[in-house]
Amino acid sequence: MKIILAAALLALAGAANAAVPNAALAAQAYVLDNTEVRDIRATELRRDYQVYVALPDSYRDGKRSYPVVFVSDASYAFPVVRNIAQRLHRHAGMEEAIVVGLSYAKGDTGVYSRRRDYTPTTPHKHDYRSDMPGRPLAFGEAAGYGRFVSNEVFPLIAKHYRADMRRKIFVGHSYGSLLGLQMMLDAPRSFEHYILGSPSLWFDAGVMFERERAYGSRHKDLPASVFFGIGGLETLLPGKKRSRAEEDADMVADLREFDAALKSHRYPQLRTRLKVFADEDHASVLPFVVTHGLRAYLATKR
Repeated sequence: MKIILAAALLALAGAANAAVPNAALAAQAYVLDNTEVRDIRATELRRDYQVYVALPDSYRDGKRSYPVVFVSDASYAFPVVRNIAQRLHRHAGMEEAIVVGLSYAKGDTGVYSRRRDYTPTTPHKHDYRSDMPGRPLAFGEAAGYGRFVSNEVFPLIAKHYRADMRRKIFVGHSYGSLLGLQMMLDAPRSFEHYILGSPSLWFDAGVMFERERAYGSRHKDLPASVFFGIGGLETLLPGKKRSRAEEDADMVADLREFDAALKSHRYPQLRTRLKVFADEDHASVLPFVVTHGLRAYLATKR
C-alpha cells in the first residue's frame, strides 16, 4: 500500500511539473566562468571586505604567472574589466591577466563605502547626507584603505594565485581614481601602471592639486606609469563659471591641468598619457578607458 501511495504521489508531482511552463521554474544565478570570491578582514580599518578574482583562460593549463589588474568599485567595474581583458586577449592578442575586484565593505551601501574608502579628506564645505540611517557621514580614509590593499590584499593574492606581483595594474574611475592618485602619491610603486578614468579632481575644493604640489616639493622623482582617460562631454556647460565645486567643475580641464602639473616637474621615471574620448560622458566612458589603459601596458601580439 505504501509503495502504491508513493508511486501515486510521484506521478502527481511529475504531472504538476510538466504543467508548469519553463519560465516559472526556479531561476538560477548566472556565474562568470573562472571566477572566485574570497573574504578578507581589513585589520587596521576593522571592516570586512571581499575580493573577486577572475582567472585567465589558460590559468588551469600551465604554471606561468600573470600580471594582475586590481579594480575598485568591483560591484560594477569587475565584470566590465574582466570581460574587456578576456576579449582583448581572445580577439586582439593582448596578453592575459588576473583581474581582482575590490568590493565595498560588508554591510555598507556602495555610496557609503566608496565615499569613505576612496576619498582623501573630509570636505570642508558640503551638503552630503548619509544614505545609511543611524550612521554618520564618513569621508577621507583613502590612505588607510590604500594600506589595506598593499598590506593585506596583495599578500592574499600572492599566496593563492600565480600572480606576477611585479606587474600590478590599478583601475579606478571617478572616486576610484582619487584612491588611485592617493596611493600613487603615498607610495608610487604600489602599482606598476595606473589606469585612472574621470578622476573627481573637484573634490574638497581640489585637494588633490594641493597634494600633488606637496609631493613635488619633497621629491625629485615619481616612478609611475599613468593612463588618464575622460569623456569629452565631462565639461562645464556653456555660461557657467568654472570652479572647484562639483556643480561648476570642468573635469576635462581639471584633468589636463593636473596632468600638466605632474609633467612640469620633469620626474625622470614618470610616464603619463591622457586621452579624451569624444561623445562620451561620466557614465559611459569607463569601457573606453579600460580598453586603452590596458593596451598601454599589456603587450599585444601583432
